[in-house]
Amino acid sequence: MRPIHALILLVALPSAASADKLVLVAGGGGGPDGTETTKAKLIQPFGVDFAPSGTYIVEMAKGERLRKLDDKGNLVTLAGSEGVKGKDGDGGDGAKATFNGMHSLAVGPDGCVYLADTWNNRVRKYDPAAGTVTAFAGTGDKGFAGDGGPAKDAKFGGVFCVSFDPGRENLYITDLDNRRIRKVELKTGVVATVAGSGAKGVPKDGEDAAKQPLVDPRAHAVDKDGNLWILERGGHALRVVDAKGHIRTVAGTGKAGMGTGKALEAAMNGPKHLSIDRDGTVLIADTENHRIVRYDPKAETITAVAGTGKKGSGGIGGDPLKAEFNQPHGVIAHPKTGEIYISDAANGRVLKIVRE
Repeated sequence: MRPIHALILLVALPSAASADKLVLVAGGGGGPDGTETTKAKLIQPFGVDFAPSGTYIVEMAKGERLRKLDDKGNLVTLAGSEGVKGKDGDGGDGAKATFNGMHSLAVGPDGCVYLADTWNNRVRKYDPAAGTVTAFAGTGDKGFAGDGGPAKDAKFGGVFCVSFDPGRENLYITDLDNRRIRKVELKTGVVATVAGSGAKGVPKDGEDAAKQPLVDPRAHAVDKDGNLWILERGGHALRVVDAKGHIRTVAGTGKAGMGTGKALEAAMNGPKHLSIDRDGTVLIADTENHRIVRYDPKAETITAVAGTGKKGSGGIGGDPLKAEFNQPHGVIAHPKTGEIYISDAANGRVLKIVRE
């Protein structure tokens, strides 16, 4: 029999350190609709969000479809026709609707999916209960108009990102061609600009965000404290608008490059998406660097999350930092599990980082 003190020592020893692991969620195969997720074909998946049940939903840019994981573990289409571009189908069956280069999606408080129908210059809504697609914001005509009035009558220029604030009371829209971030209050349906004057340039720190220029806002996210985070693609920078409406640059040098460390000295290259992690840090798809990074507002640093910086497809099943991606266009943390989902667009797959 072992001495009691030896048993106590064994119990007190820490368990093996947990490690991050990159696993395939969907795509990478050539299977048709209804195929097991990891054998299904995805065509440029740009965005992922989660239904109230916790299952994921993915939209595809060139695939022109909205798809989801069903209860049998298969990937099925909710709306759109593979490879068919168009702008038709409002008010009807989602399967018969057509889209043009969707770049983002967001699940609303009612379970409906709001779609950034990018080249159609508008936001559309898919209702899973009715199976229909309807217009939500934008007439479809490219331009800038409508602030202070109904979102359906407004004009946008390239809707690249949609996401809700934590309370899901407002849908924020990245209106890239107009160099603005706008929001639609769900209760009233009224649209307003919250950042960007329409002019092109680097905003001055501490100034009114709505009166300052932006370079080319590609994505946004709102945190629990009311901060609006703006990611600039060609500006190679992360900016934030505080709850009082003042803007400042917090990460990136303004020039293409690749770095980590002090955020304002850490270069990015064509970043295209961001989201808020559960701890309040900002996850960034540093797209042209083929990696995912994290901005920590408290430490004011940029750290690597996944990707070596080399374009490729290797590394599934191993350390995320040793993996390769090909133009990741989306990143989001699961609200319940904390697993980080990555839309590895040019590789046609969705991956996730899990903790063993």
